[in-house]
Amino acid sequence: MNHLEVLKRRLATTDDSQDALLTDLLTDAEQYVMAYTGRMQVPANLFGVVVELAAMHYARLGMQGESSHSEGGVTIGVDSLPGDLKAALDRYRLARVV
Repeated sequence: MNHLEVLKRRLATTDDSQDALLTDLLTDAEQYVMAYTGRMQVPANLFGVVVELAAMHYARLGMQGESSHSEGGVTIGVDSLPGDLKAALDRYRLARVV
């Protein structure tokens, strides 16, 4: 399955002009998953997490560094990693021996 096509469906876009940006977001999400889990490759079962992280970062473009955002009387809090994604990633973390 193609990550880019799945992400575009998730974002409800068919605009090919954003493919480079979306590919960058997918690459960043894959790097994050590998760093968080301590693995050299993203496990196939975390495909959905990679797409979800990329979609989350797409939605947050322009909000870098903010912990919350208020506009028109509506305040939106920003979690660094939502609990459901953290739980999915935690199952694949490799233990470290120090």
